[in-house]
Amino acid sequence: MKTLKSLKRYATLAAMLLVVAPLAAQAQDKTHEKKGVTEAELKYQAGASPLATEPMYQSSNPKAPPMTLAEFDSARKIYFERCAGCHGVLRKGATGKPLTPDLTQEKGTEYLKVFIAYGSPAGMPNWQTSGEMDEKTVDMMARYIQHDAPTPPEFGMAEMKATWKVLVPPAQRPKKKMNDYNISNIFSTTLRDTGEVALIDGDTKKIINIVSTGYAVHITRTSASGRYLFVIGRDAKINMIDLWMPKPGNVAEVRIGLEARSVDTSKFKGYEDKLAIAGAYWPPQFVIMDGATLEPKKIVSTRGMTVDTQEFHPEPRVAAIVASHFKPEFVVNVKETGKTLMVDYSNLEALKITEIGSARYLHDGGWDSSKRYFMVAANQSNKIAAIDAKEGKLRALIEVGKIPHPGRGANFMHPQHGAVWATSHLGDETIALISTDAKRKGGGFKLVQSLKGQGGGSLFIKTHPKSQHLYVDTPLNPEAAISQSVAVFDIKNLDKGFTVLPIAQWADLKDDGAKRVVQPEYNKAGDEVWFAVWSAKNKESALVVVDDKTLKLKAVIKDPRLITPTGHFNVHNTQHDVY
Repeated sequence: MKTLKSLKRYATLAAMLLVVAPLAAQAQDKTHEKKGVTEAELKYQAGASPLATEPMYQSSNPKAPPMTLAEFDSARKIYFERCAGCHGVLRKGATGKPLTPDLTQEKGTEYLKVFIAYGSPAGMPNWQTSGEMDEKTVDMMARYIQHDAPTPPEFGMAEMKATWKVLVPPAQRPKKKMNDYNISNIFSTTLRDTGEVALIDGDTKKIINIVSTGYAVHITRTSASGRYLFVIGRDAKINMIDLWMPKPGNVAEVRIGLEARSVDTSKFKGYEDKLAIAGAYWPPQFVIMDGATLEPKKIVSTRGMTVDTQEFHPEPRVAAIVASHFKPEFVVNVKETGKTLMVDYSNLEALKITEIGSARYLHDGGWDSSKRYFMVAANQSNKIAAIDAKEGKLRALIEVGKIPHPGRGANFMHPQHGAVWATSHLGDETIALISTDAKRKGGGFKLVQSLKGQGGGSLFIKTHPKSQHLYVDTPLNPEAAISQSVAVFDIKNLDKGFTVLPIAQWADLKDDGAKRVVQPEYNKAGDEVWFAVWSAKNKESALVVVDDKTLKLKAVIKDPRLITPTGHFNVHNTQHDVY
């Protein structure tokens, strides 16, 4: 009997190896391209979540393989740092497949170990053969995903109010600007790993102040008046910065959840600076706050049915949020359900929400040049959704390249096609140009041209109404020469291809850091373009300023306080949605 059982066990393992052998062979080639996931995608999806340090309940599932408490806690941390971005906090599936115990226990530990170690052609990274995990860690993770997923705590009004601080009450703030800075040309630069933003004078290129914020600030948004900056970290902490103070700094703060990405303020006439809104990844919800103090006023859950199969999703994360210029509405994009919510903020006690179905996995985006249509990337669906903010409906769904990631995108006048909005891609080297002029022949909102850039791994694309250049970064490309430079197109002659600017080389950094070049951002005048040269926390980084007319180096900003600079936002351009 023992021999028979052994033979059966070996036969099962042999059959399993026959299934996974092709995957193992593919894993020997270190290029992720051959197994369906690029290195750029791996870096993008595996961003650490603040939930890794949150205390959670460990459930006891009698069918799950044994784990020590220490193993469970270690595996939970790894999961939130490496896996939750694709598979979801609750493991119900997001851009990756579900990993719930009813599915994983059926596969068994040995199968799961092979799958985690070698990856899959569908996009699962090869964690062990890439060197990211050792054999012991892979075994631990294979056992962990057979246990019930620990559920992070909810975060309601009581929890928010406990974090809310008004550091300088409105009555005690300046009645007029109390400094000599050209506020409209200040840059807010994210110092990702220090939990700070650097406020930099765009005229003098000098640091005005280093302001303490949440961890890994995702974006900075400017109030309608241009006086206040609102920054939000991945840990869902919002900081409100008053630019009228003698030295601009924090005047209010609040935490609206445990993980977040988006914030904006009301811009419709009569509501300027009155309200702010932020969206959370966990819990899946958005929060409307007082625009002067950040006091939470209204919390709305986004849990609900998906736009395609109309199945319930417990974890629809809030992605991009913008303020409409046509109505007193916030445009809230919900990632996993693929819905855009037009939230009427004119009466918070009788909140009205118009739900627009577009495509799943909505992420980032920006306005077209008329500021009527919000162009948002449904990144894993490889589509751009055009949302008509005036009519409150979906204008079009446009097929583009692999994993569009536009940031805010780029608007310009195409020599043949008139007004277009552009996006680059994480998953391929293309730049998609979409017509946004509905009055032109053909009706607009179609892909009219696809340019070829340096490569995949792009996060941001940018131009300016006064510029004739289009800049495309590629910070997540696996090739150093590509990640450390940018491609520049001549808008008047797009067919001639791009010029490469060696931004990291111009920074002349003294060590061997990654030197990823990220997020082109214009100054107010539109004659300079700023780039972050982003290295590790213990390596030197810098900002590089390029003359837009000549494409020559204009300035390099270095300072020991510029630690891991990533995104940067010009006050005027962010205030007026210029991109």
